[in-house]
Amino acid sequence: MSDPAKRAGSRRKARLRAVELLFEAEARDLDPAELAAERSAALVKDLSAPQLTPYALLILEGVRDNLDVVDQTIVDHLRGGWSLNRLPAVDRSILRIAVWELLFAPEVPAVVAVDEALELAKELSTDESPGFINGVLGQLVGLADEVRAGVPAGEEED
Repeated sequence: MSDPAKRAGSRRKARLRAVELLFEAEARDLDPAELAAERSAALVKDLSAPQLTPYALLILEGVRDNLDVVDQTIVDHLRGGWSLNRLPAVDRSILRIAVWELLFAPEVPAVVAVDEALELAKELSTDESPGFINGVLGQLVGLADEVRAGVPAGEEED
């Protein structure tokens, strides 16, 4: 059986790598999964390059395949005149991963998805970003629970 602490650490690294690749893919106008494949091929030549774990690839493919839903979910929960394009690119990448995990990765507890996003924001973004990201994701936790329970978004159970 795998050690939960080791698995959590490897998932943290996978999320960090996914943020980096989402950020780069957006900046270069590339498909994130294609960029990941390009990087995987480069690993054969350069073993010192950062590894792409199966979970990082799953995140990249999941975000790509569900980008419209993920982005619309973020937009629907932005406040204070913010738009998706106005957000710092790294915050956009962090939010995309967290929202994908909240909506499409039921094996990831919602609290873990939010906590990991906040840690990434503290490490990679501005001083204001963790609070902003927490505000957006805090609104989504209940929605994520409904989606995971099979209740269509916006409808309540009887």
